[in-house]
Amino acid sequence: IKLYNEELDQIESGEIFVATLNGSTRSAFFGELLSTATRARGGRGALIDGLSRDSKKIIEMGFPLFSRGYRPTDSLGRNEVMEYDVAIDCGGVTVNPGDVIFGDIDGVVVIPAAIAEQVIARALEKVSAESRVRDAIKNDGLKVSEAYAKFGVL
Repeated sequence: IKLYNEELDQIESGEIFVATLNGSTRSAFFGELLSTATRARGGRGALIDGLSRDSKKIIEMGFPLFSRGYRPTDSLGRNEVMEYDVAIDCGGVTVNPGDVIFGDIDGVVVIPAAIAEQVIARALEKVSAESRVRDAIKNDGLKVSEAYAKFGVL
């Protein structure tokens, strides 16, 4: 438990708590108390390659939590933190400290820190292009094939 507490104490403002349980489903690793602790340190959310619990309370507090599923049992005596602030495999993706993580209802994307600016700029360009296509279809009555021919985006 000591290492677990140390990890939570290291969270800085704007960071995402990321953990992997290497396939363990013995317990829910993350719940309301860890969500509260993460938020209190300025953390913006959590990505857990494992199970979580206390979903109703976490949703009520508006804390962004992504996990593989749910289980009511807590992690005390069932899981332990081995290391922190290291590269891990999370959902089949390598996540390094400092990587940019974006998550919404559709899922999670991990952007390597070294290329984050470039990826974000290109993503914003794509969103802008998709907005033009949506507006052309909605407001101008363009057919999908016409909008694609005009904008090259769909």
